[in-house]
Amino acid sequence: MLKLSRGRRVLGRMRVFSRPALTAAVLLTVVAGAWWFTSSGRAAGLPDPSSLVPVEKGPMVVSVVATGRIEPITTVEIKSKANGIIERLHVDVDDVVEAGQVLAELDRENLQARLREARAALQAAEAARDGALAQVAKAEIEAESPEVELARRNHERAQQLGARRLISASTLDETRTALEEAELRRRAAEGQLAIARARVVEAEANVAQARAAVERAAEELASATIRAPIRATVLTRDVEVGSPVSSILNMGANATLVMTLGDIEQVYVKGRVDESDIGRVAIGQPTRITTEAFPDRVFDGRVTRISPIGVEADNVTTFAVEVSIDNPDKALKANMTANAEIILETLPESLLVPESAIVYDAERRTFVDVYDPAAPDGRRRVPITTGVGNGSRRQVLEGLSEGDRIVLPR
Repeated sequence: MLKLSRGRRVLGRMRVFSRPALTAAVLLTVVAGAWWFTSSGRAAGLPDPSSLVPVEKGPMVVSVVATGRIEPITTVEIKSKANGIIERLHVDVDDVVEAGQVLAELDRENLQARLREARAALQAAEAARDGALAQVAKAEIEAESPEVELARRNHERAQQLGARRLISASTLDETRTALEEAELRRRAAEGQLAIARARVVEAEANVAQARAAVERAAEELASATIRAPIRATVLTRDVEVGSPVSSILNMGANATLVMTLGDIEQVYVKGRVDESDIGRVAIGQPTRITTEAFPDRVFDGRVTRISPIGVEADNVTTFAVEVSIDNPDKALKANMTANAEIILETLPESLLVPESAIVYDAERRTFVDVYDPAAPDGRRRVPITTGVGNGSRRQVLEGLSEGDRIVLPR
């Protein structure tokens, strides 16, 4: 009885500990088996799952990227037509201004003084002209005096009487002398008339010059108010109150830049396209614009200009291409760096594989490695026929099906 009792106790202990031990053994076996399978698979050269990519079907977009900076379609540099000192500034950077709106005003005191001086000079010139006209009138009267005709008739009568010996020779000489003196006086009057008329011409010129000076001074005074020529946004303001300003009429291109206006509701990107791609770029092609400032936003644009002449640099010839962009919310700012992706062609429902998965042989034939668990190394090389590509993915015309898994090269 004692032996049987001990046996039961031993058997009871075995029942208590056998089930957990069995569970642990099963788990250990599974883990070991998985480890062995993985190790043996890797040892056999099967591809890493991270190197497998599926063949996908989707649209193939063939494009070329032109990188440049955002620039306004219209840019105007505002410079003053008058010299002076900035007295007031009515706008600041990023303000939207309308055509004719006052942007800035110069100090008018000096300009008003110039206008008063010019008007005074005009009055003096007009007075001098009136005096010259009076001299002409006087000289005309003297030049048209009947004294010569009277002297001539007296002399002719004296000659007739002298021929009949009715008057003395001295009387005849007196009439001749009177005629000569009258003719001398007429010639002198005619000379004075010519001088007076020349003075009138000179006086008229002085009046015209003085009047032009008045108009110029009035224009300078009006130019002291600088207005916007177009509806635009203030891009830069290059002066402050109290800054001296030189006139564009005097200094030309070196005149003081007051501010720069630009219409940024319409902007463009000017980039460069390689000569190998420029033949497929055309006016009106759609474009997708991306910027570093808005990484999650794509702006729509269109090609509006293609340069007819290329530029060579480092043995590479490129052509300038302008892409216009609608920017109604003014999100795009001038001088932002932008990438303009010009859409050359869109092919819907294409089989696509990564460019890096394609292998070329010595004859430039194309292949990919298709995942095949039955193959010794888990891959099978398949020849394919490719179509167009965009640098990252390429179209497959023959050799693959959607869902095939290909192995990327190590």
